[in-house]
Amino acid sequence: MFNEKVHVMDHPLVAHKLTIMRDKNTSVKDFRELVSEIGMLITYEATRDLPLTTKEIETPLCKAEMPTLAGKKFAVVPILRAGLGLVDGVLRMVPSARVGHIGMYRDEETLEPHVYFSKMPKDIAERDIIIVDPMLATGGSAVAAVTEMKNRGCKHIKLMVLVAAPEGVKAVQDEHPDVDIYCGAVDSHLNERGYIVPGLGDAGDRIFGTK
Repeated sequence: MFNEKVHVMDHPLVAHKLTIMRDKNTSVKDFRELVSEIGMLITYEATRDLPLTTKEIETPLCKAEMPTLAGKKFAVVPILRAGLGLVDGVLRMVPSARVGHIGMYRDEETLEPHVYFSKMPKDIAERDIIIVDPMLATGGSAVAAVTEMKNRGCKHIKLMVLVAAPEGVKAVQDEHPDVDIYCGAVDSHLNERGYIVPGLGDAGDRIFGTK
């Protein structure tokens, strides 16, 4: 159904944690913690291609040349506000990453997303980027976020979400076929209100307790 740019996590821990998140009775505290935990697990896959070099260290037994990250610059960019819930999980895996932020509003007539806030590290164009947002529904926000990062000169961009709808995946692939998408699950479809089904509701409200 999707090409090799779409990476769906085939892992029991991700599936189990997503099921708890989907339950409407899961508390705000547990939901927030699960967002971060799944974020860590997906980051593990999304960083599989980070380049390595070696350095000499001394173990308790001997000196040895051992692998270490090549120091390639890395940044995580949450789409406000729900994307903030994923940042901690990424930073726990890549503590040296910088963090940019993108805020958007939706035009009520055209339903098109518009960037109202964009604050990035000065050297963002030189960094590998992971854009994070819990839900990939219609794909409008994700497409606009990738466009914003490309306009800033970024060349290596990935998108990381917890749950995606086929419509959102297609929208991103149609507009930005070079972007890898990492997701915990691809659900059935969008309903008439643009919510992912079965989904997990409004991720932002459930993360911040504003439902």
